[in-house]
Amino acid sequence: MKQILITNDDGFDSKGLLALKNALNDLAKIIIVAPSSQKSACSHSITLSRPLRLIEVEKNYFKLDDATPSDCVYFALEEFYKNKKPDLIISGINHGANLGEDISYSGTCGGAMEGVLQGIASIAVSLYYQDDSLNKYGFDLACEVVRDLVIKIFKQGFPLPNREFLNLNIPAVPKDKYKGLKIVPIGNRSYDTKIKTGLDPRGGKYYWLGEPSVKSLSDKNYECDLNAIFDGFASLTPIKLDFSAYESIEKLKNWNK
Repeated sequence: MKQILITNDDGFDSKGLLALKNALNDLAKIIIVAPSSQKSACSHSITLSRPLRLIEVEKNYFKLDDATPSDCVYFALEEFYKNKKPDLIISGINHGANLGEDISYSGTCGGAMEGVLQGIASIAVSLYYQDDSLNKYGFDLACEVVRDLVIKIFKQGFPLPNREFLNLNIPAVPKDKYKGLKIVPIGNRSYDTKIKTGLDPRGGKYYWLGEPSVKSLSDKNYECDLNAIFDGFASLTPIKLDFSAYESIEKLKNWNK
């Protein structure tokens, strides 16, 4: 039987993770190792400065206390897969999109990055939402798209070389408005530095970073993950861990003469 390791960055009890587990239960033996709490935007970080504690939620379902998604993958491979690696690692389903340069922030993508570093086929899955779309539409569409993708991978093999993972984003639409899956590169997002401030109960000032919004800098006609999602498609993007800007190497050599 195939084996899938699932993690996420929203925490062990998130609705997206539980929906994904239920959607894939009949396709493979599933082990879940997820953070005990919200770890959004932790990127590909691992915990080096303190010990981690594993807590069993139920059979084959664990939370790793205050860990990151990368911690969870790293730990699970050593603890549960010493003799045979899982066939697939899935990180998600994230509550919110990971589009454009979000990949560099994303804990969801960080879990998939750790997977491919360890030589295992990996997918990061995120569900874009607008207003109350998560409550209105739930995770049914996302689960269907992921399930179809997993079945295809199990039948045809993982389509990417080593150190590349799939980044899948699902649009905020009902099933009858879904237009299909598009294979596209990442686009360019607009980022700002908005901070909300307030006072805690003792009068101390606090700062809350990162107001949620998805704004694109990409041309509306450009085929990319952002425009695909805005148009009602799911976006599927191959991501590689080699960040080298090869096109700039000669320019840099000339600059350094």
